[in-house]
Amino acid sequence: MNTRKGALPIVDRPLSKGRNEVSLSAFAFLFSELVQYSQTQVSTVTELEHRLEEIGRRVGEKVLELLCFREKASRREIRLLGMLSFIHTTVWKCLFGKAAESLERGTDNEDEYMISDRELLVNRFISVPRDMGQLNCGAYVSGVVKGILNSAGFPAQVSAHYVAVEGQSRPRTTILMKFTDEVMEREHRLGS
Repeated sequence: MNTRKGALPIVDRPLSKGRNEVSLSAFAFLFSELVQYSQTQVSTVTELEHRLEEIGRRVGEKVLELLCFREKASRREIRLLGMLSFIHTTVWKCLFGKAAESLERGTDNEDEYMISDRELLVNRFISVPRDMGQLNCGAYVSGVVKGILNSAGFPAQVSAHYVAVEGQSRPRTTILMKFTDEVMEREHRLGS
């Protein structure tokens, strides 16, 4: 029995946020090993990116579950922009320690959105061999985003792309999300 006046019972308290920090060198080592192991299981760059995306998708499902339980006022997002904002800020801060640089709507199609980050952590410490050409380890992050969106009821095609930035040696990574017709119809019904 709790003797403190006004204290919440343990089942009503939010999950502890704990320390969100992981050693950068430990993460870089583990992610490098994940990429190297995945590389031994495939024969092309496309297959490797697909494998990293699949691993990321499973992580994304768990991240969504964790963050929903951890938030004190957890409520399920039913609007597309609310979910994208959640990913852009809350998820990015949990995974990378900062919000993503930008969240943009596609100019050509209303069902496309993009999250961009100049220094995506998974691309920072990876040296791509010449035979791997344009390997983008951001495919892992696109899998995380896809897992979150699919688990939250916003099915989408998600992919990672390099975008050249003038005056910089390294391109920025853009996560492109193309939502299904079902999601866009629901958004129109809710009155976007």
